[in-house]
Amino acid sequence: MSDLHLHHLQKSRSFRILWLLEELGVPYQLTSYERNKSFLAPKSLERIHPVGKSPILEVKGLDPKHPDNSTALIESGHIIDYLMAKYDTNYELHPKTDTDDAAWRDYDFWMHYAEASAMPALVMRLVFSKVVERSPALIKPIAKGIRKQVEASMITKNVNNSLELVEQTLSNNQFFAGSEFTAADIQMAFFVEAANSGAGLDEVRYTSTLNWLKRCQGRPAYKAAVAKGGKLEF
Repeated sequence: MSDLHLHHLQKSRSFRILWLLEELGVPYQLTSYERNKSFLAPKSLERIHPVGKSPILEVKGLDPKHPDNSTALIESGHIIDYLMAKYDTNYELHPKTDTDDAAWRDYDFWMHYAEASAMPALVMRLVFSKVVERSPALIKPIAKGIRKQVEASMITKNVNNSLELVEQTLSNNQFFAGSEFTAADIQMAFFVEAANSGAGLDEVRYTSTLNWLKRCQGRPAYKAAVAKGGKLEF
């Protein structure tokens, strides 16, 4: 039995951890969960961690008093940091911590930017789309009007600002931390794939971003993660 057990919710951020585990090539156990009719995580995840959200990575042996027990880690960034420190000892997927090194600063920036600045607007877009989708027929026109106003005043601008920053960065670099693929690319890929869903990103405006995404999706570990955990659909 592996010391790692990933609880993976389909169509969620936990795809990042599944992909990273495949990149690392470490043994792990995988349990996948389907979203319920409300597009939420099932209650069964609360038995693993009280927050009840995915990703959850159970790690055996972290408690020295109970080495056979597992500790549940949550939050994509935290889990990635743990996996890098524990398993990426040759620094193949993350730079050494060095404040004078541009690659490390870029890596650290994008690891935080993904959830702190990029994702909130897309989550808001998803929430408002679900509100409209589930609104009773009599108030659906009102819900659509509110969504349209919020989209125009807040969401679109924030998403576009992030995409412009991403495009500028990838116009000058192969990957987010420079010339080499790192875990920062895994962290940012969820945002880019979500933004590219539906009608898709403009191929002229976001040429570098889409080329980067193709490089990521072409990696054997990405393909293995899709085969095991399902394709990301938004």
